[in-house]
Amino acid sequence: MATATSSSLTAACAPSLSAHSSASSASEHLTCSSPFAKFSGLKLVSSSSTASHFFQHQNQHNKRSHGSRKAQCVRASTVDLVSVVEKSINAIRFLSIDCVEKANSGHPGLPMGCAPMGHILYDEIMKYNPKNPYWFNRDRFVLSAGHGCMLQYALFHLAGYDSVKEEDLKQFRQWKSSTPGHPENFETPGVEVTTGPLGQGICNAVGLALAEKHLAARYNKPDATIVDHYTYCIVGDGCNMEGVSNEACSLAGHWGLGKLIVFYDDNHISIDGDTAIAFTENVDQRFEALGWHVIWVKEGNTDYDAIREAIAKAKEETERPTLIKVTTTIGYGSPNKANTYSVHGSALGAKEVDATRKNLNWSHEPFCVPEDVKGHWSRHVKLGAQHEAKWQADLAAYEKKYPQEAAEFKSLISGEFPAGWAEALPKYTPESAGDATRNLSQACLNALAKVLPGLLGGSADLASSNMTLLKMFGDFQKDTPTERNLRFGVREHGMGAICNGIALHGSGLIPYCATFFVFTDYMRGAMRISALSEAGVIYVMTHDSIGLGEDGPTHQPIEHLASFRAMPNMLMLRPADGNETAGAYKVAVENRKRPSTLALSRQKLPQLAGTSIEGVEKGGYIISDNSTGNKPDLIIFGTGSELEIACKAADVIKKEGKTVRVVSLVCWELFEEQSAEYKESVIPAGVSARVSVEAGSTFGWNKYLGYKGKAVGIDHFGASAPAGILYKEFGITVENVVAKAKEVM
Repeated sequence: MATATSSSLTAACAPSLSAHSSASSASEHLTCSSPFAKFSGLKLVSSSSTASHFFQHQNQHNKRSHGSRKAQCVRASTVDLVSVVEKSINAIRFLSIDCVEKANSGHPGLPMGCAPMGHILYDEIMKYNPKNPYWFNRDRFVLSAGHGCMLQYALFHLAGYDSVKEEDLKQFRQWKSSTPGHPENFETPGVEVTTGPLGQGICNAVGLALAEKHLAARYNKPDATIVDHYTYCIVGDGCNMEGVSNEACSLAGHWGLGKLIVFYDDNHISIDGDTAIAFTENVDQRFEALGWHVIWVKEGNTDYDAIREAIAKAKEETERPTLIKVTTTIGYGSPNKANTYSVHGSALGAKEVDATRKNLNWSHEPFCVPEDVKGHWSRHVKLGAQHEAKWQADLAAYEKKYPQEAAEFKSLISGEFPAGWAEALPKYTPESAGDATRNLSQACLNALAKVLPGLLGGSADLASSNMTLLKMFGDFQKDTPTERNLRFGVREHGMGAICNGIALHGSGLIPYCATFFVFTDYMRGAMRISALSEAGVIYVMTHDSIGLGEDGPTHQPIEHLASFRAMPNMLMLRPADGNETAGAYKVAVENRKRPSTLALSRQKLPQLAGTSIEGVEKGGYIISDNSTGNKPDLIIFGTGSELEIACKAADVIKKEGKTVRVVSLVCWELFEEQSAEYKESVIPAGVSARVSVEAGSTFGWNKYLGYKGKAVGIDHFGASAPAGILYKEFGITVENVVAKAKEVM
């Protein structure tokens, strides 16, 4: 039976699988899928008009073509399909239950409630290749409600992904498993983005959909399509409560991301209980106001046709993203815990598992997938290979017609940089005019945009102050998606999370985003996920210190450098002049699995002698030294705008007959990655007289200052006054650095 069921399904559904993206194919798919709808167990309860039409059409066709015996076979195979779909949905539920039960930890409620939409997406709708999860033109799926990750792992297992075999399921939430407690893109091939902090995933999905729209507009031709995929996402009540989701969804509506389809798991339960205690807004109307197309599936537990019809309608809407509200029951099938918060985040327990098995007529042992379900799902390995092969053939045909565009596209999605790209970065001498590093940053961005086809980005409504506009491009908007300036509005958190999605799209795009350094407080959650999920976003943060002056302490970052230096996998760079700014961009572009934060000045700074791009790549290096190869009497450390102060203080001390080495510690993380020999050559252990100067918190500097050194910095909030006065009043001066140096020498 399994073989017949699998082959029948493949034949019946071939039109929708091969014509995935068009509105007509969505209609075909709906007709194809309709006989699977609305059943309980193995018994067909009712059928929609489309299902009835399907049966009538098939019976009439077979009577004409093959006689009544063939018609009986078709009816039998249809019942088999009805059975196997229902079994598949329950297999998803019980794999989730069994994994959580074995781990005695996890969230079974969402997978139990979302199993129907998960099944329909991965079995009937999405195009992907289980044996190559990174195939470029796959549909993307984001489980924004990442705590329900067993839903995704169960789907991967059924579809044939190598990352989630039975032994991996049995290691759910265990040490070094590929099935961690929330989806991690760097742990489980097939997971597109790391989710868990609620709201981040839907924002990532907006970034993924933006990337698709941008690349499709740039590279598709009227007679050749090589970029064509959808982004699907499941969000929960918690995601919709988090403000960051509203920021990103507002932009998705504004940008007209018509190939973004989001399923809202409307189960009315959060950790503390019924959402009525805190969340009574009309989500439908909110998303309509944000410019979304909204559909409501009122019975998401059993009305499979309604889910299919909603997806078909979503695909017909090309100008707006779609929210499909699917009303479900959390923990569906559990007799005593369904529709309660107790099924959200803990195992059902042995007694309730047994009761749920009886309730859903599931007689199989834990982790068992019935043979007919295995046979049904096994076709995805072959279908996935066919999808990719067809795309490769389309790409080859495209290459013959459009060789120049194809060469750029293939280079882009492979992650290759054009030869000699770094030569475009500007270079400076001490005689070059001084400037704010935010302006020098703009020169770097515009130079790089000419040679890096993947560079795009923007600012949180501060482009003219952050200096982040790409002057040779216009704005990415709903009707101008080929352009590369992204206007995020005052939405720092959403901006960072959207850029994570762009970076993790896997297409070679290099996103940057910008705001004032102090407002990283509004986007730190997204920046942490950048670091955790290896998303190489470039964070362009201007107004980096008290040097911004009169705007006062609300705008003056103090503890921010220290906090990002404490964040694993984040490169925190604070360049001092033009060469160091260019070096910071070289580092940021090359690090595609590490985000970079560039802290840039508002005030003008001189071009210093001794700075270099190569020095920045090492994180810390010698700017000047009059010790002629011997160990100096004193080492002065500086970063950013205070490197000039370090150099001037060194000149004063040198005049008194001392030897002084000035070290730029532009990026602590890169410096720590250098060899022990190199680090010793820059900071000799035998030199204990050390001073640092930086217009920010002194926290962390003891690592380089040792037991004797002194830190010149600011361990309190700033004030409103001209920058020069603030530097003087807070002791960030040449005189104070010299005084501290004399104390330690």
